[in-house]
Amino acid sequence: MSGFAWDWHFAWSIVPFLLTGAKLTIIATVLGSVIAFVLGMVWALIRMTQIRILAPIVGLFVEFIRGTPLLIQLYFLFYVLPTWGMSMPALTTGVIGLGLFYSAYAAEIYRAGIEELPVGQWEAALTMGLPLRRVWLGIVLPQAVRTVLPVLGNQVVAMFKETALLSTITVMELLAQAKNIGSIEFRYVEPLTLAGLFYLTISYVAARGLRRLETTHAVHG
Repeated sequence: MSGFAWDWHFAWSIVPFLLTGAKLTIIATVLGSVIAFVLGMVWALIRMTQIRILAPIVGLFVEFIRGTPLLIQLYFLFYVLPTWGMSMPALTTGVIGLGLFYSAYAAEIYRAGIEELPVGQWEAALTMGLPLRRVWLGIVLPQAVRTVLPVLGNQVVAMFKETALLSTITVMELLAQAKNIGSIEFRYVEPLTLAGLFYLTISYVAARGLRRLETTHAVHG
């Protein structure tokens, strides 16, 4: 049973290594979120404006991404694409994988936000003779994004947790650092417990921030 006893000295000594992994986790989450939200908006606009040829292709892509596990997609990007001459660093692959996966969900979130807008706003803008581009950029999208912002925030928290899968493609993020320490020191209790606490703490702080954002949005909405 002594192998399972908690060693505070060992636990404190590995915190810097876990913080390095946590930094990579946060970087992957932030960059993946940027890709997801930008591409998600592109997918949503293509589908909603019914751009010929592109709309069906994007629709199939979104359904395929949503219907397959993120882990398989990461494996494909990291292990299969290099056999076709398309090789990328592990972190870059992970960020792109996260971004593509969550862009499919962001597209549906944007679409829901756009469809919630009153039809009267569309009719009034078009009656005034405003260019369609100005209607989208100046009226529709700002309101839709403001409406779905809390939901997009939840996607960021979900992505943060999913970054643990990047350890399977050799990205030394938080979980990978914990597992590496455990395999070297033959002690897994401290690194895995501390890694879990890191995930819990950051997720909790982010969730509280999202609730505050939702409350602010409700007050000003």
